[in-house]
Amino acid sequence: MNNNSGKLFHYRITVSPPTNFLTDRPTVIEYDDHEYLFEGFSVYSHTPLTNIPLCRVIRFNIDYTIHFIEEMTPENYCVRGLELFASYLFQDVLELYDWNLTGPDFEVAGCQRFHFMPRFVRFLPDGGKEVLSMHQVLLYLLRSSKPLVPEEEIADMLQWEELAWQKYAEECKGMIVTNPGMKPSSVRIDQLDREQFNPDVITFPVIVHFGIRPAQLSYAGDPQYQKLWKSYVKLRHLLANSPKVKQIDKQKLTQREEALQKIRQKNTMRREVTVELSSQGFWKTGIRSDVCQHAMMLPVLTHHIRYHQCLMHLDELIGYVFKERCLLQVRHTGHDSPSHHLNFGMNPDHARTPSPTVASASRSTETGRSPHVHEEERINHNERLEFLGDAVVEFLTSVHLYYLFPGLEEGGLATYRTAIVQNQHLAMLAKKLELDRFMLYAHGPDLCRESDLRHAMANCFEALIGAVYLEGGLEESRQLFGRLLFNTQGLQEVWLNYPAHPLQVQEPLTDRQLIETSPVLQKLTNFEDCIGILFTHVRLLARAFTLRTVGFNHLTLGHNQRMEFLGDSIMQLVATEYLFIHFPDHHEGHLTLLRSSLVNNRTQAKVAEELGMQDFAITNDKTKRPVALRTKTLADLLESFIAALYIDKDLEYVHTFMNVCFFPRLKEFILNQDWNDPKSQLQQCCLTLRTEGKEPDIPLYKTLQTVGPSHARTYTVAVYFKGERIGCGKGP
Repeated sequence: MNNNSGKLFHYRITVSPPTNFLTDRPTVIEYDDHEYLFEGFSVYSHTPLTNIPLCRVIRFNIDYTIHFIEEMTPENYCVRGLELFASYLFQDVLELYDWNLTGPDFEVAGCQRFHFMPRFVRFLPDGGKEVLSMHQVLLYLLRSSKPLVPEEEIADMLQWEELAWQKYAEECKGMIVTNPGMKPSSVRIDQLDREQFNPDVITFPVIVHFGIRPAQLSYAGDPQYQKLWKSYVKLRHLLANSPKVKQIDKQKLTQREEALQKIRQKNTMRREVTVELSSQGFWKTGIRSDVCQHAMMLPVLTHHIRYHQCLMHLDELIGYVFKERCLLQVRHTGHDSPSHHLNFGMNPDHARTPSPTVASASRSTETGRSPHVHEEERINHNERLEFLGDAVVEFLTSVHLYYLFPGLEEGGLATYRTAIVQNQHLAMLAKKLELDRFMLYAHGPDLCRESDLRHAMANCFEALIGAVYLEGGLEESRQLFGRLLFNTQGLQEVWLNYPAHPLQVQEPLTDRQLIETSPVLQKLTNFEDCIGILFTHVRLLARAFTLRTVGFNHLTLGHNQRMEFLGDSIMQLVATEYLFIHFPDHHEGHLTLLRSSLVNNRTQAKVAEELGMQDFAITNDKTKRPVALRTKTLADLLESFIAALYIDKDLEYVHTFMNVCFFPRLKEFILNQDWNDPKSQLQQCCLTLRTEGKEPDIPLYKTLQTVGPSHARTYTVAVYFKGERIGCGKGP
């Protein structure tokens, strides 16, 4: 037997903060007239743990970080000793039977990927530490393995004086005892009582254990309680929004509240439980709860390490190495699986069982982050990255289609884009990268159906593109998307190296020399002065302001509809990135609402009007009189201008423009809840007037009149609620 010191890499494991991991009753081993206190574990790995981010896990509502610090390999152990200890602790005591530490090449036999050594240390006068050898640890476990209450000594122990019994019970308090064959086999002693209720029969002392029932087995997981709770909340909401509350409804609410309280107080439903067990057949282990508390973090750590080692293979597939490795993990985590960070790399039920029975009894909890302190986002799934990646994919697709098909109108471009960005196609691209093999999701039936899995893969792909864009920039994400779209080098080259805009091709350097001979371009120089941007190709600006009613001309080579198509995607991307960065705690749904208040016809038309774009619109009106443009037309002008700005300059100019003209309005939108349009407000108001137990009445809309030509229709619409007309409006 040897310790393979030249082949194993040694790391000391620490957990921060130390809350719930420091105890007043630590496991202590006495050897050579010294006390060695348990401080945690060391891990020996067959491969170096490089480029592995710190492991973060939430327990007891506290955000813990598991550190692994490389240190010189101790010599006072052998691998066989580590395996014997691991078999005893993790299988016999903690019963983690599903925790498999072998690699795929060793299904049954073979060396484990990780070996763990308990660290029993004493502090030296010079400030150093001495770690107790594994040999002495195993000898201690052998010495400690004896009956908790020997059958032949029970009569004598019952006759002990109270002081002697209290001393023995105090020594056993917090110790882990085991009874092979029972389920669970091991339990923490919180109290040891020797009361004899029948003087004629000698009974073994009783082990008292203060446990916590899992939430799934308490009232919170009871279907009857959940159903009653939902009806209680619904009735409370209806009464809170009802203009006149009836006495009978108040009584119903009180009755449901009392019924909920009754279920909570049932002994079978309480979370805190007291378990009393006969001490007969229980054996001491010499281990206390601090060892188990640390040990239950090891499955989480090994799952984390092995997963990130697998992600190194993904780096090769995508051709990009992430510097921020945590970003790569988050983007693979499904938003319908918020519990992934508690994954033990096995059946989690096997880990939930020992946690309350052998871990520390006294636990501190935290209720949240410090007020007024801005911290890194805590949303540990890929929903936000998916939100960003969706905008990036749409932007990349729109830009490339716009340049590659200069003669295709907006409708054709939209059709092609839909075919590329639809989930079915994105799932195919995800399959190329084998993303389904890297996805993290909770155990359950959610992704058993093929359609659900493909949808999750499409979301994961969007999150991947979002992560690459966030860290590597636009060019890295563009290259990756292009490589995945096409299998042949030739098609990839065509997609990635698209030609310049036709107006730029005609005048490669600049076309500003045409201003002298064109009244239209001369007028646009006034607009350039207003916004402080000088276009290299001013004809792009003219194209952006050319309405659809204008026929083909050699100055602009067409109207602005194609530019609207491109400008919309550009604005979506810039707004999405801004919201993603500035609102790190907002979920995808909230970010979508904020984006809809920024990028909509009303806001765009308002900005266009403030910049005076309507005065520079190029129409087919020969009278040159001011034309009143509709809201939609003004919004289209702004989108076309954004496209022209991007084509002539770059995305940085668009960022600056929106920083000045759009994002300062966000505070006002939030205060006024601008995303909540009048129609939605009416719908919500009507829902609050519903009667319990009946389908809610919803407003109905009827078109009363339609007047005007097809391109400028005016509609008269009435809204009805419960058969009565409550309003009427007219508009385009």
